[in-house]
Amino acid sequence: MSELVLRDYQTPIVGGVREALRQHRSVLLQLPTGGGKTAIASYIAKETAARSKRVHFICHRVELVDQTSLTWRKYGLAHGFVVAGMPQSTAFANICSIDTLKRRLLTTPEPDIAIWDECHHLGAAGWQAVKDHWRNARHIGLSATPWRLDGTGLGRYFETMVQGPTIAELMARGYLAQYELYAPDPPDMRGARKVAGDYTRSEASKRMNLPKRIGDIIAHWRRNAEGMLSVLFAVNVADSLLCVERFNNAGIPAAHLDADTPKELRRKLIQDFAERKLLVLSNVGLFGEGFDLSAIAQRDVTIDCLIDAAPSQSLSAVMQRWGRVLRPKPYPAVINDHAGNSNKHGFPDDERDWSLADRPRFGKGGDGDEGTSGPPPPYTCVCFRQIRRPLPSHCPHCGVAIVPDAKPVREGEGELTKRTAADRAAIRKRLRAEEQAATTLHQLADLARRRGYKNPTGWAFRKWSNSSWRQRLAKEQAEKVQAEAEEVNEYEVV
Repeated sequence: MSELVLRDYQTPIVGGVREALRQHRSVLLQLPTGGGKTAIASYIAKETAARSKRVHFICHRVELVDQTSLTWRKYGLAHGFVVAGMPQSTAFANICSIDTLKRRLLTTPEPDIAIWDECHHLGAAGWQAVKDHWRNARHIGLSATPWRLDGTGLGRYFETMVQGPTIAELMARGYLAQYELYAPDPPDMRGARKVAGDYTRSEASKRMNLPKRIGDIIAHWRRNAEGMLSVLFAVNVADSLLCVERFNNAGIPAAHLDADTPKELRRKLIQDFAERKLLVLSNVGLFGEGFDLSAIAQRDVTIDCLIDAAPSQSLSAVMQRWGRVLRPKPYPAVINDHAGNSNKHGFPDDERDWSLADRPRFGKGGDGDEGTSGPPPPYTCVCFRQIRRPLPSHCPHCGVAIVPDAKPVREGEGELTKRTAADRAAIRKRLRAEEQAATTLHQLADLARRRGYKNPTGWAFRKWSNSSWRQRLAKEQAEKVQAEAEEVNEYEVV
């Protein structure tokens, strides 16, 4: 049994959650993957149970129930379960499967504290039903990425939010690893069919052309991550199995896991991976949220390399993947981004403005993306009028010149190039300079079109509506006016 000692930045977070719950019934705790949300939740649960108060920790997948239980046992926290096949628990601290909880809602005692792991799932009707049923409980939500793909904010489920340090801050303090990212030009996903705002697995597989790319994936792994423990995200089971077959044929021990892999086999494969009997674990939708290799293996082991071969529209999903390899280590993690997700979503340590508010949603694709089925989407002018294609040279409503859409990038041979810290700094500096030079909504929309954004007007409107951006612009304009006034006064004095 290990003593549960909070890190220096985690103690103020616990204090912030306590203070928030004195004034509100629900609070969301945002902390990056690897920042220790489970440790904080364990600390809160242990304190609650010690006061003979009931606390329920709610997981959305059965494997996370087992993983959390291993962590709680390590810290000496006695607990029960609300899980299929197990009797009703009388313990003060319980780990619950949401699927079982929905069925046992009327027979499960209401907790004093409900801790919702990966709480961005609360948009699901079953989750909401459980939360709404516990009207007297205090609710704590945990999420590294409190966004839903459809743009719905979590403010309807939580009254306030407590935020921990950013990824960049945790990296600077050694609590998360540095990384080396290798990325190609993105695959052409224009017109790819979506379900619930993200690409379907069949469409993503077809666009990735994985049979052609697998040799490339292996070659880049040998070049950038030879011998490193690596997790591969594939678009579907068939692609994952094919990747594993090719890795094994190349003499690199690999295995496949998915939600249908038997529990005992899954545990054995993870243990083999931790013992380096396997170097590559390929999965489909299993190792994203909440996966902690050390907790499952019950030993200190880290994933060194991410092989991302699954294009995604979801920033949250991609950040969860990045988080798998950013656990602290004395050397940089490697991210081989064959899907081009970093081209769309940025870098792991980019600054992001998390909020409980809804985000603008444009079109049926969600996440600010336009719909992709049926006829070509209309062009949206800066006057917010929709114009049918083919496009005229000027908007028939306001007369503004129409900037043609950027041409899709043609995919090459899939060569990954290293993005250094200097590269990232230079890219961010250039992007900021371009945005700072745009002082009108029209100029922002033109910039978005030059960059090839699929919804340039939507991006421009969100940027224009951002208060910090407007404040910065107003400050610059005020300084300009002040400088001109001082110049006039100087002239008059002369």
